[in-house]
Amino acid sequence: MKATLPLRALLALALVLGLLLALLFLLIATESLLNVLDRLKETPPWVGLAWGAALLALAVAGGWLAWRLLLPRRSRPGRAQPAPADRAGLEAELERLRREHEGMDTQGVERELAELDLRTASGALYVALFGEISTGKSSLVRTLVPGAEPAVSVDGGTTRAVTHYRWGEGDRRIEVADVPGLNEADGELDGQARAEALRAHVVVFVCDGDLTRDQYRALRSLVQLDKPLVVAINKADRYSTGEIGTIRDRVRERLEGAPDVEVVAISAGGRRELVRVLPDGREERVTREAPPRVEDLRTALRFQLQRDPQALEALRERSTVKLATDRLQAAVSDYRREKAQALTRRYARRAVVGALAAVSPGTDLLVQGVLGVGLVKAQCGLFGVPARKLDLDTFLELVQRSLKGRTTPLLMAVAGNACKAFPGLGTIAGGLIHAVAYGLLFDTLGRALAQTLETHGRLLPEAAAETFEERLGEDLDTRARQLAQMVLETRRAPRDG
Repeated sequence: MKATLPLRALLALALVLGLLLALLFLLIATESLLNVLDRLKETPPWVGLAWGAALLALAVAGGWLAWRLLLPRRSRPGRAQPAPADRAGLEAELERLRREHEGMDTQGVERELAELDLRTASGALYVALFGEISTGKSSLVRTLVPGAEPAVSVDGGTTRAVTHYRWGEGDRRIEVADVPGLNEADGELDGQARAEALRAHVVVFVCDGDLTRDQYRALRSLVQLDKPLVVAINKADRYSTGEIGTIRDRVRERLEGAPDVEVVAISAGGRRELVRVLPDGREERVTREAPPRVEDLRTALRFQLQRDPQALEALRERSTVKLATDRLQAAVSDYRREKAQALTRRYARRAVVGALAAVSPGTDLLVQGVLGVGLVKAQCGLFGVPARKLDLDTFLELVQRSLKGRTTPLLMAVAGNACKAFPGLGTIAGGLIHAVAYGLLFDTLGRALAQTLETHGRLLPEAAAETFEERLGEDLDTRARQLAQMVLETRRAPRDG
């Protein structure tokens, strides 16, 4: 729609007036600047320098303030410590966490460092045979190390723990580790296998054909360890020369980006069950001994083990430090999770005591009292996360909003579940039911907050409030009964635990 003539005239007039005002401001500013410069000429030089420095400082401060106001601010994560890069850094981090988290279980880290020292002092080279169950790892150990008798079974999955065997290859002591197979029934075996791979100097990944999806995923994780790696295609006697070539090319193709990985075809030997067709057409199953052919693997291992010993040891120490660091982080998580549960129980008990002492019970104690603030600050301090007042107030406000309209149904649910276990609870006094509800709210608050801090590493009010709302009715029966027991105990001896 076109502007009318009077409107265009007004716009033109406003534009002219704006230009005149800008010109007037420019003239006044210029005149003032010239006057200042003329006066500065009559003053000592240091006055001019001080005036210029002050003008520059004001300009920089104004520019910085404008940048801070206009640029969108990113949320900062909580106080995160960088992962230790070496043994010294890990030990320093371990000592710091011992001071900050008294009573934290660090035995796993200490055992890993002790094992690192033990293997370094032995001067041996360690080779780990890594692979899925039934690929022939144990048979391969028996072939590589004459006299070794690891358990072998046609059903597979017989290696239940890491076992070392000494391989007499040259002057250097070599230890071959037979590790649990991947995808065993219990989930810890994969962790054992990966840990031994991290402790070893060289890793041999054993498969018996083209890689499955799980094998490929496991092999890629080994490549990421950045240490010498050999892929051994076992049971090669079952394939023709052309089939072996195709499988080898396929494995190499899937390992594109890791050119240093060597792929060899071997046969660890052992018994092979064959089906023989008799002249009369009947089938007969026969078992034959397949001769071992592992010379290509021996050659590949010799090449890897004859590399710079210091470089091999440095790679092994780095990966072992990573393993110990993972164990330290797991110990910190377990410690914080346990302490967060203890804090939640403590504040739930305090909420129960406060509810029993209250004249007129109400859920607004959650945000108006000091208990809600105290729980949030204590949890944030445990996880090393700054508890900004804005985030804290926002979180508690969102929690109170989620409780609007839900207080009465919650009290009814608490009464129903608690009275199942303690029939006399509802007949003693209505305040006891409110006390159970108070305890339930703080129990949920602590659980939701700990989950958010552990997952995100910072206090996210919206995420924590959403988790609170989701978990409020979770396992209500068991929690209500436990809190009812706490209420009755507290009523008999009303002391804060």
